[in-house]
Amino acid sequence: MSSYTIALEGSTYRGSVALLCGWEIVAERTLGEENGGAPHSGRGEKLMPALAECMRDAGVKGNAIAQIVCGAGPGSFTSLRVAGSVAKGLAVGYGAPLYAVSSLTLTVTGARPALPAGDYLSVLDAMRGEYYVARLTLRSDHSATQQGAMSLLTVEELAALTQAGSAPRVVGPGQVLDFHPHARGVAPLLESILESGPVDLASWEPDYGRLAEAQVRWEAEHGRPLPR
Repeated sequence: MSSYTIALEGSTYRGSVALLCGWEIVAERTLGEENGGAPHSGRGEKLMPALAECMRDAGVKGNAIAQIVCGAGPGSFTSLRVAGSVAKGLAVGYGAPLYAVSSLTLTVTGARPALPAGDYLSVLDAMRGEYYVARLTLRSDHSATQQGAMSLLTVEELAALTQAGSAPRVVGPGQVLDFHPHARGVAPLLESILESGPVDLASWEPDYGRLAEAQVRWEAEHGRPLPR
């Protein structure tokens, strides 16, 4: 019996799911695009129905699921929290290990049409006038490697980089290369993702990038960290 990988991505409002058999994408859905819906209609709570459609279309049963891969952020706190919870629930329900991968990487590897090999600056909106930024090298086989740690850049800093011509091609929602992270981007990364090892289900959380606005306000008001 073939084994399958479920991939989930929820770092932006345009979430996505993909079902892989080995490195082959056998089904995928992009939330918010169905019936002409706006991206904001693709909230994380629609991940499960979209996944159910993929599995039904591919004729795949739960006992064929070998692993779950979830986009780990950074990005929208609410969407990531829902996607992470769904991924954990699937891992428990199917008895499958859960793996995580940077959503900034999935922007580059999941782009359609596929981007040419080269260096990219993958960006996602961090709000408060800032972007999450990671430099990535995309190979001819569509796999990618992140160069250095993720950083935060202001809108002005990013604009200065691009105008000076000192940055690689910028890719991300609302950019000239206008792509969102997508679950299908797991396919060319699957080997390296599995080699990195699964996360601990009890302790893993997505990389939100920064605290939620509500938590920031609570901690400012009370002068102490929010109890977990």
